[in-house]
Amino acid sequence: MTSALAAPPASNALHAAERIPVRVFTQPQQASAHVAQEIAALIREKQQRGEDAVLGLATGSTPVGVYDELVRLHREEGLSFANVTTFNLDEYLPMAPDSRQSYRRFMDEHLFNHVDLAPQRCHVPDGILDDADITAYCERYEQAVRDAGGIDLQLLGIGRTGHIGFNEPGSVRTSRTRMIWLDKLTRLDAASDFFGLEHVPTRAITMGVGTILDARRLVMMAFGEGKAPVVAQAVEGPLSPSVSASYLQEHPDASVVLDDAAADGLTRMARPWVVSEVPWHAGLIRKAVIWLATTIGQPILKLTDEHYNEHGLQSLLARHGPAYDINLRVFKAMQNTVTGWPAGKPAEGGTPATVSPISGPRGASVFPKRIVVFSPHPDDDVISMGGTLIRLADQGHEVHVAYQVSGNIAVFDEDALRFVDFAADFNRAFDIDDEKTQHIEQRLVQALEQKQPGHPDTHQVQLIKGTIRRGEARAAGRTCGIPDARLHFLDLPFYETGAVRKKPLGERDVHIVADLLDRIRPHQIYAAGDLSDPHGTHRTCLAAVQQAYHRLNQPGSWIADAQVWLYRGAWQEWAPEQIDMAVPLSPGELQRKRTAIFRHESQKDRALFPGVDDREFWQRAQDRNRATARLYDQLGLSEYEAIEGFV
Repeated sequence: MTSALAAPPASNALHAAERIPVRVFTQPQQASAHVAQEIAALIREKQQRGEDAVLGLATGSTPVGVYDELVRLHREEGLSFANVTTFNLDEYLPMAPDSRQSYRRFMDEHLFNHVDLAPQRCHVPDGILDDADITAYCERYEQAVRDAGGIDLQLLGIGRTGHIGFNEPGSVRTSRTRMIWLDKLTRLDAASDFFGLEHVPTRAITMGVGTILDARRLVMMAFGEGKAPVVAQAVEGPLSPSVSASYLQEHPDASVVLDDAAADGLTRMARPWVVSEVPWHAGLIRKAVIWLATTIGQPILKLTDEHYNEHGLQSLLARHGPAYDINLRVFKAMQNTVTGWPAGKPAEGGTPATVSPISGPRGASVFPKRIVVFSPHPDDDVISMGGTLIRLADQGHEVHVAYQVSGNIAVFDEDALRFVDFAADFNRAFDIDDEKTQHIEQRLVQALEQKQPGHPDTHQVQLIKGTIRRGEARAAGRTCGIPDARLHFLDLPFYETGAVRKKPLGERDVHIVADLLDRIRPHQIYAAGDLSDPHGTHRTCLAAVQQAYHRLNQPGSWIADAQVWLYRGAWQEWAPEQIDMAVPLSPGELQRKRTAIFRHESQKDRALFPGVDDREFWQRAQDRNRATARLYDQLGLSEYEAIEGFV
């Protein structure tokens, strides 16, 4: 099923804004299935005509769902790849084909090894070329594409520099397959795969923009909030070598396939009222009024009829005006999001609890409440909702925190060695000198000292790094007033690969989450909705909570009375029109939240996988919380030091 915005409405305004046809799906899985079905239809059509299908393929997290669906179609519906030839877009240089980070290995693991595709038909650029051979090799790659009859369908992702393939800013429309130097932002995005920016190759072999545009059909995919700005540039912005994806605007048969989050920057999503007539429901009215207030720099209650008319909101004014009535309605809605009692306030005398417009009637008579906060990594709870966590504990609720993954790959080797040294000194200080302990110490030191860049840790090193993260989480929990007994380390199996690339969410993962929920039976559940996490762990962890919730949600189940709140903060913040609950923080509470984040010493000063934001996590969280408070203030609401937002 696609969302209501799956196909562009017939609107001159929309076509003027979107210069490439766009389809938007509610979930990435739906988008991936749609693209896989198009590829399958092409393969079958070519088979019926006795012809080969030539596919251009991409790597990265975005097309994985497409490859998974193609493999399923092969296994369950008999889709044959015997007539298929493939050409991949790019490869790092230097990069051995069996390296963990190689695109050849990626394709083998996700597609080639699971279908009846002849090895000689699979083309991935060579990553172990001598510099003297690169130019001639690139010309041969171009010739191989021509010899195959050209590419029928080219699958593309888009990087945050706007690149397709590795065509970084500055790549011209006529560029062909070549060696290219990688942009720093591209290398930062890849740093987690290589366990540090310093290990990411600086060069790559890539098809050129011209090579890509020669394909008869182009399909570009993007998922997640993090891609929304560059997608909008590519689809609605001018043609520019600074955004090589913008050249798809010139192709006669190109389309863009997005999930809702990646489409968020498009005009149809950001300002749908300029595209066509819209149904002015409460959420859209709130979005439009906040946009208007921030655009002209006025508080909500100072907006006038003229402001609405002059900024394209005549239809809103006509249907729901005058401005005074609209302003008051939105102002009260925003005002009602603010609460200092996120789990409800006890009535005079302690119980029962009062019903607030935010907590609603569900479980309102219960005070104190049982609460489970799901934290994907061992620090997401305090980074994203540390102030609310403190508030819930201080207000007497039974707060549990469930750390979904160990976070063991995000610890520097030097920190692990330091803890091994501490353990050895501790053992010597207390005359603990048994052979087994010494043997483990030696193996840990040897494994860490001999580890090659970009290689996963041994199981024992993973254990010591996971132990470090657990200790930090306990220290942060104590800072927030949560006893150790209410901290739960789930260590979901999907994460425990020792590498950045994880296994798919499995039955065991969902069972672990469901079992915890059924044991505690919380009245409130908090989970991370920060889906722009570049490593994908947040998305998988949220899926685990969602699937566990639906599994438990049987007729008469306790979980029907549980509220579910989503938080953000480590990577992105909720937009003001999205926020359903805003928890204000005092300067003292913000300082206490900072202290809790500081307890995660292995992530302090320089995190192993910080993403492209070079601020520390405490700085990101503090700046975003303060920015939300400033925005509420600018809209004419009360002024606070900081605000944490929830949906």
